[in-house]
Amino acid sequence: MICYSILGPFFPNEAVKKGASQTVIGLIFGCYAICNLLGALILGKYIVQIGAKFMLVMGLFVSSVCTILFGLLNRVPAGAAFISLCFIVRSVDAVGFAAAMTSSFAMTAKIFPNNVATVLGSLEIFTGLGLIMGPPVGGWFYQSFGYEVPFMLLGCFLLVMVPFNIYVLPVIEAEPSKDSFLRLLMKTKIVLLCYVIFTLSAGLGYLDATLSLFAIDTFGLSPGYVGLIMLGLSLPYCLASPLLGYFTDKYPVTRSWFMVIGGTATGIGFWFLGPAPFFNISSHLWLLVLMLAIIGFSLGMTAIPTFPEIITCAYDLGYEEGLSTLGMVSGLFGAFWSLGMFYGPIVGGLITQNLNFQWAAVVQGSLAFLGVSRLLSKR
Repeated sequence: MICYSILGPFFPNEAVKKGASQTVIGLIFGCYAICNLLGALILGKYIVQIGAKFMLVMGLFVSSVCTILFGLLNRVPAGAAFISLCFIVRSVDAVGFAAAMTSSFAMTAKIFPNNVATVLGSLEIFTGLGLIMGPPVGGWFYQSFGYEVPFMLLGCFLLVMVPFNIYVLPVIEAEPSKDSFLRLLMKTKIVLLCYVIFTLSAGLGYLDATLSLFAIDTFGLSPGYVGLIMLGLSLPYCLASPLLGYFTDKYPVTRSWFMVIGGTATGIGFWFLGPAPFFNISSHLWLLVLMLAIIGFSLGMTAIPTFPEIITCAYDLGYEEGLSTLGMVSGLFGAFWSLGMFYGPIVGGLITQNLNFQWAAVVQGSLAFLGVSRLLSKR
């Protein structure tokens, strides 16, 4: 996650210098998501045939190489060459990330079948740490050493993790299943949960592509300080996730209410992030940080229960309790997360370019409110 979040504070500004518009920057972020989507669906379906351990290790290797290559793009001439290589490297990196995440989610659910949310919530500490460390570390290294160093350091660190995972991870044997994604999506509740996942990642994708430029233009901040502001989003998510996971495992009936409350708080956070023009409130740095903190905590409330809830729905549909089903659920989760990460930067970038950051935030908040209304209608 740190390799993903490192881009936020400085890459949009660097891309502008290389001739990319706000819309193109959104597309660069968005292409990562669409390739992640396709990778998650395909790899989730064939996780048993490929092997969960092999998939994870190869995903790490591909991501590490692509991270290093992305750090060399500043040497490419501005214009079409730079933009094209950004798309190519990010797309390949996305497939590697999809392989690593899909297999890790499936292996976690297989090894800890009765405590899925608790374990995932604990793992989200490290996801949160990646999101926390990425922006300030990336911003500081960029300011101190330039564009290349952050990517080189992280890419090499990720490469070192490949042999470590080869040694540590167990080999999980399983039989392929004849079940499909299509039958999962025929259940209304699963479709609704997938929409909730989509809204969460769309909001994060929108912030990745637009927040740094908004903070720099509005408050005159440096990329390093923008990275610190992003702590407001990541830190609450990191701290709350294990507790939320434990609680939803212990009291599964609370999962729907967690998603409703979390979705409502997310919508409010986005509406006041700008804040929305119809509130007639001017932008303040303290308000921006506060709303990011609310969004970070509420994302945890909403996201953590969705994965175990989809697994429960799959078993209710008659899917067998094995790695094949867990791979499909993990792939479905990853696909809709990626769909949101595709939509968020592109649509958010378009709205920001043609209107402003505030109206784009209103749209993201409205998506969250729509999800809440559908969840309430199904209770």
